[in-house]
This record gives sequence, structure tokens and C-alpha cells, in this order.
Amino acid sequence: MSAPIPRSFAAWQHCIEHECGIPLTPAFIQERLAILGDAGNAEAQRFARLYGEAHRQRVLGWFAAALENTSRRA
Repeated sequence: MSAPIPRSFAAWQHCIEHECGIPLTPAFIQERLAILGDAGNAEAQRFARLYGEAHRQRVLGWFAAALENTSRRA
């Protein structure tokens, strides 16, 4: 198992896809971007309280990079 809170895109991607078993599909990524990207969303606020605003921003960047990667593969 990797670190509890991933510190890099590669570690985050491994955690999501392999440890959690969640495929990073465009639909999933767009859903998470919409939720975490809305600072007024209760789930985004909870995420920021638990992991910090800087990590929420980092994860948004990782989701955006993952979406770009899926677009290139299509």
C-alpha cells in the first residue's frame, strides 16, 4: 500500500485505479472535477477540511491531467 495521502500524480493515479479499483474514465473525472472544483459544494468543503485546501487544488490538477491523458488515448 502507498502513502496515505498521495504526493504525486503517479502515486495518486495508482491509488485511485489499483488500490481503490476505480477506473479513471472521462465521465468519472468530469464528475469529480465538477464536485471538487465547486468550493461551495459540501463534499469539496469536507475534502478541504480533511486534507487541506492546497491538496484539494493539487487533486483538481491531477484530475485535469488525467482527463487530458484520456483524451490523448482516445
